Amino acid sequence: MPTVRTNDIETYYERRGTGPSIAFVHGAVLDHAQWAPQVDALGDEYATVAYDVRGHGRTGGSAKESYSVDRFADDLDALVTALDLDRPVLCGLSTGGCIAQAYAAAHPDRVAGLVLADTFTPELFDRFEWLQRSALLKATIPPVRLVGYERVEKVLVWLHERISGKEVGGDYEKIERLRAAGPKMDADEFAKVIRAVATFHEAEVDLRAISAPTLILYGEHEPPFIRRHAPKMEAEIPNAVVREVPDAGHASNLDNPEFFSAALREFLASVLPRDAADGAEGNGGAEGAG
Repeated sequence: MPTVRTNDIETYYERRGTGPSIAFVHGAVLDHAQWAPQVDALGDEYATVAYDVRGHGRTGGSAKESYSVDRFADDLDALVTALDLDRPVLCGLSTGGCIAQAYAAAHPDRVAGLVLADTFTPELFDRFEWLQRSALLKATIPPVRLVGYERVEKVLVWLHERISGKEVGGDYEKIERLRAAGPKMDADEFAKVIRAVATFHEAEVDLRAISAPTLILYGEHEPPFIRRHAPKMEAEIPNAVVREVPDAGHASNLDNPEFFSAALREFLASVLPRDAADGAEGNGGAEGAG
């Protein structure tokens, strides 16, 4: 099982293909397998690295009493260093997008490009958003300890869809299959991860410091409070564009993988010119595949 030391933990990762590097950062309570459609689509042209964030998947938990997005971003920095990734493109979704933007703002010279999908900034636009992002998330912890996060999340998806009138959960069965196939997160790690997401509004992320070209993607049926962050990111990140992923909810890379992968491929071609990709040395072969 391929792992690398990142601060105080052993982080599981999978690296495939050759060429310029793309590092994928998954959403909360998932693992690296979330990115399988994009790894399969791009592995013939690029070196893809998908890893399990602290507390998730085969990386698993740690002795730390609490987590934060900044801690996750520090782990990502250690991963980039340990794997000797030369200015990778970062692609993060939801919580993974929070981690990616925090990293890119703190280390702008270490990123060649940035893809932020179905994600949000630290800013809270109003009290209703605070209730959704902070109070409601923290309120899930006690019932999760009793009945598990799968049942609790189903209720949350149902509530969001009743409020918005849209299928914000997208193809939720895909998420369920991913979780069934991977290691199960225990309740204590769930609590630490959820509190990290719920307190992201306390983080200091200067979007204006992000110098890399940035692609912002969001699902057509994204929850309204998340959609509101796309124009903020576009306005504050100096070189950013926004695209809507049709027929997709909050996991747009899974709901419409063909559109998402095509948009990602187009962006990579603009950030990493073909001659650079052709001339790049192999960045890890098929290490960790499977």
